[in-house]
Amino acid sequence: MPLAKILGAARKFASLPLRDDWCGLHSPVELRRIIERERARTDRNGDPFTLVTLVARRPDDRVTLVQLAAELRRRLRLIDEAGWLGRDELAAVLPSTPVAGAWKVADDLCLSVAPEQALPVCKVYCYPSDWLAEDGPAPGQADGKAQSAGGESKSSESAEPLETLCSLPMPRWKRGLDILGASVGLTLLSPVMLGAAAAIKFSSPGPVLFKQARGGRLGKRFVMYKFRSMVVDAEQRKRELLALNEQDGPAFKLSADPRVTPLGRFLRTTSIDELPQLINVLKGDMSLVGPRPLPCDESDACRGWQRRRLDVTPGLTCIWQVRGRSQVSFADWCRMDLQYVASRSLLRDVTLIALTLPAVLLRRGAR
Repeated sequence: MPLAKILGAARKFASLPLRDDWCGLHSPVELRRIIERERARTDRNGDPFTLVTLVARRPDDRVTLVQLAAELRRRLRLIDEAGWLGRDELAAVLPSTPVAGAWKVADDLCLSVAPEQALPVCKVYCYPSDWLAEDGPAPGQADGKAQSAGGESKSSESAEPLETLCSLPMPRWKRGLDILGASVGLTLLSPVMLGAAAAIKFSSPGPVLFKQARGGRLGKRFVMYKFRSMVVDAEQRKRELLALNEQDGPAFKLSADPRVTPLGRFLRTTSIDELPQLINVLKGDMSLVGPRPLPCDESDACRGWQRRRLDVTPGLTCIWQVRGRSQVSFADWCRMDLQYVASRSLLRDVTLIALTLPAVLLRRGAR
């Protein structure tokens, strides 16, 4: 075989991504499945876990990761799992391990790297995220400081919420569908929106639009727009009505809400009050399809598995609007959202948009 072909084959082989069967570790798909399994287990039994990641600083540092993979296999417990999150990212799932313990694993691994080799970039993720406030300094570290293998001082609580790693970015096809759908919707429905705005302005005092902070992807706050369907002091009067709440869980819903104006009741039952959210879709705060964004206080009150609905960008409609709207429990509502998160696709989005139209026209479950 000519030398050029041999060199070409060698270069091609060297450029291939690392595979789990080379190092005896889980593939990215398998590791993601394990992480989701551990999240579900923590949500069920309350036992937290941490995740350590080691990322190559440069593409030619992948050899170091292969060596660390072998070291990782030797030192992990039977309950731990290790694998690849990406081509240049090694990770270990550590059940029942505090943040300080996870950093100890990372430091021990880095100490095994030869002096002439570059150390990887290490990060620690924690689930659930509220465990960070409870996870104190490691034993013997009263000042809460740990030394990394690279000699840098870091806090034993320096970790990131695992949700930042599990959050799903918006695919390009979805963003394209959002821009197209919101643009067409605003154009075709502009006469309806102008009529609704005029009716609100002349029927009751106050602004036409109601603006409220909502919890978006990863709980990030954004301002959501709706046509005002209540009196101007509705938010201040909400506390008086909490005892009458008809929705279980942290969400608040009241079928005979005294704060709703006569025109507002019509806007709500026809879902016309939701049309300004097409502006949120164009801005990227929302999507046409996704879990409905809750007010921030209600979103923050969600716990455990319910917070997984925040893994994706919220939307105008989802399975909940098609199947039940206000007629289902909050737990079932969240289960429908997670069902969408696990199965979103272009066909799924188009189908849910198509099914939402008759649900709105027939006013199923609207309040």
